[in-house]
Amino acid sequence: MSLVDLIARADERGLAASGLACLDRCVPLLGGDDEVLRPLWSSLADGGADGDAWGERLAKARAELDCADPSADPSADTVPGLGPDPAPGSGSGAETETEAETEAAVSDEDRAAALARRMLATAPGDPCASALRAWADACSAAALQIHRLLDVAADGDGPLVAAERRRQVAVLELLAGRGAGGLRPALEVSTEGRRVLRAVVSRRARGRS
Repeated sequence: MSLVDLIARADERGLAASGLACLDRCVPLLGGDDEVLRPLWSSLADGGADGDAWGERLAKARAELDCADPSADPSADTVPGLGPDPAPGSGSGAETETEAETEAAVSDEDRAAALARRMLATAPGDPCASALRAWADACSAAALQIHRLLDVAADGDGPLVAAERRRQVAVLELLAGRGAGGLRPALEVSTEGRRVLRAVVSRRARGRS
């Protein structure tokens, strides 16, 4: 089954886990501790994303990761469901020289980090199925774009993107097949992906130094 179909058929727990897993794998871009989102995983195990615990733990994660309003970030790319494109010069009819220089100075790492911040900032605090589905779909697209930005492949989707797509499918299949019992292996899949992305981020940082 395709990734799109899996998201379309997922229940609320599966949708929340899918979006959370995408975000969890991108935590290295936010400078956060590997365990910063673990309380949100626990809330899914305790009863899904429909209780007060989810909203409270989401607010705490945003505070710990200093997640600002994503619409104010000039480095963010456009991903449907994650807010409007704040492209420099939009709405003014012309791009100033300063804005053009700012846009040119934005690195792929900056764009990737901005997308990760949007994923966290737009997570529904009081979620319903429709809100979770929109968020999971947007997180899927954002996570793939993040890996695309950081992939060494010059054209098309390289190995980093392909691996991220496989992990997204694996998480959704685990939740669809096992329900709450799929959360632990889904977390393990996400942890593996986070380690891979952390290594990529570290390698790119060393290359710039």
